[in-house]
Amino acid sequence: MPTFKPRIRLQTASAIVIANMIGTGVFTSLGFQVLQIKSGFVLLALWAVGGLCALCGALCYGELGASMPRSGGEFHYLSKIYHPALGFLAGWVSVTVGFAAPIAAAAMAMGKYASQVFPGINSLGIATAVVVLVALVHINNIQFSSYFQNILTGLKILLILSLCACGLLLTKGQTTISFMPMPGDFQQLLSVPFATSLVYVMYAYSGWNAATYIANEIEEPQKNLPKALLIGTALVMGLYLLTNFVFLYTAPLDELAGKLEVGYIAATHIFGPEGGKIMALLIAFGLISAISAMTWAGPRVTQSMGEEIPFFRWFSTENKQGIPKNAILIQSALVIAMLWTATFDALITYLSFTLTLSAFL
Repeated sequence: MPTFKPRIRLQTASAIVIANMIGTGVFTSLGFQVLQIKSGFVLLALWAVGGLCALCGALCYGELGASMPRSGGEFHYLSKIYHPALGFLAGWVSVTVGFAAPIAAAAMAMGKYASQVFPGINSLGIATAVVVLVALVHINNIQFSSYFQNILTGLKILLILSLCACGLLLTKGQTTISFMPMPGDFQQLLSVPFATSLVYVMYAYSGWNAATYIANEIEEPQKNLPKALLIGTALVMGLYLLTNFVFLYTAPLDELAGKLEVGYIAATHIFGPEGGKIMALLIAFGLISAISAMTWAGPRVTQSMGEEIPFFRWFSTENKQGIPKNAILIQSALVIAMLWTATFDALITYLSFTLTLSAFL
């Protein structure tokens, strides 16, 4: 096994988990959930259930990560637990689905939010440019990548907390929705709409295992890897519940229904049309941290496959800074191909089922 010098601390590992999780899902999926669910209590219960599932996953992966502290995520774990062939399949899923598709979805959403502020711009062009620029950041220097990731993640958390605080303090709130349980709400928890909406919620929570993909680069991974997973997941669960409460509290359900840019709609009700545009631009900026975190973590799976499988040896090539440059280039090429050939809905459908397979094992 190759030896690597640990280079990042608990703070950065937690930031990667948080940034991987807080991507497109929380700013886009609520609009699809309210099409069939009209109860505020049930909608928040939906996000609570998703958060508990993610915490269970983080506990399991934390135990595995402490026992087998090596980069690669499911590729490494399933290869050792079951069989290398199963690990290979899981690694290939991570390469083609687990990271490239979520990056493309985040870039699409970022372009969509940016186009709300500047209607004349090409949203796909902006999305492609950001993907390329972030790849260039991560291909050069690991320390600069750490600073870049920590700053963007901190700003994203500050943005979400500011949006929520303003929503609670500056608006009177909707009177057409109740957050207390009403007759029939508990039956909805066992309904088909609740189950199908949970698919969108689990997509929004995906990324809770992000630190396992970079275990080699974490200081004292046996101790810090489980901490990063639990700290990041618990913090995001709290932010998701608060954010969705504010979205439902400030914007009417009929305006949110079926809409992608629910954050922009809520911000418009909080700050007015011009303030909503500014907030949409900030949300678009905040999505860059998710793109950055996945650009960092994903190529480490490809690199691990290259170290284990001779046919993919080219993927494991590192530059002088110890960064898997070829893996980053391959992933970025896949992202750009998806950006220009798929729709947002198609990407989410592609992701939602496939991402659960390796975690289920």
